[in-house]
Amino acid sequence: MIAPAPAPLRLLAVLAHPDDESLGFGGTIARYAREGVEVSLIIATLGEAGRYRGIAQGDEGHPGPDGLARIRELELRAAVRELGIKELSLLGYRDQELDRARPAEVIARIASHIRRLQPQVVVTFGGDGAYGHPDHVAISQFATAAIVAAADPTFSTQAAGEPQEPHAVSKLYYIAWPASAMAAYEEAFRKLISRVDGVDREASPVPDWQISAVIDTHDVWQTVWRAVSCHESQITAYEKLAHLSEQNHEALWGWQSFYRVFSTVNGGRTRESDLFEGLRTLKESR
Repeated sequence: MIAPAPAPLRLLAVLAHPDDESLGFGGTIARYAREGVEVSLIIATLGEAGRYRGIAQGDEGHPGPDGLARIRELELRAAVRELGIKELSLLGYRDQELDRARPAEVIARIASHIRRLQPQVVVTFGGDGAYGHPDHVAISQFATAAIVAAADPTFSTQAAGEPQEPHAVSKLYYIAWPASAMAAYEEAFRKLISRVDGVDREASPVPDWQISAVIDTHDVWQTVWRAVSCHESQITAYEKLAHLSEQNHEALWGWQSFYRVFSTVNGGRTRESDLFEGLRTLKESR
């Protein structure tokens, strides 16, 4: 009897807005896609509440929320092609309102995608939302809850589609910026602040000892920059990047760090250099 072929390695990113996939996770996505990992992406909103080329909502020249959503979706799809993402799923929630979406619905929809795609590894934002952005915080909570729900045989995703078999994700990671990476981002963009309920939420670097994995993405920095450049409607936020040297670009996109929330295949305090550590050996031994 011929043994069945092992399942391919699969990575799923669950994020809030177009450009999160490039600015936040682009190096990791591009590296694994180039290695042959099946990379999928879920985006919760289309960023329609933002500016257009620096023009605020309601000002002359802004296409309006629906127009901006259409523009940003096209930009996102172009970035997806650059990064080598196999499948993109759009949830269609309102930008800046994700934390007010019905939790049971969002969780069931994400869990349904997890069961269908069967990723071994999921990446998303941490509980701090990078800099306190409510949509980032919300997608972190929803994605984490959906992983638990997807593995629960008593949890039904029928409301989100056809009933599906449970799937247990092997590893969950939150992106984590150490002080060096955060300083590079803030120099290239601006100080990362989110004003919520009258309070400024500022980005705080993760202590080095909390970082579980550091992924070398130097070889794909040019791919990441091309993907970032696809988001032309947000160009004023990225204009400093156009003047960076190749050396500075490589430094900015050359490493990505993560906190391992859980793993069913490895553990301990040894820092990983591969999000699939503990899974490649399992795959090869089957």
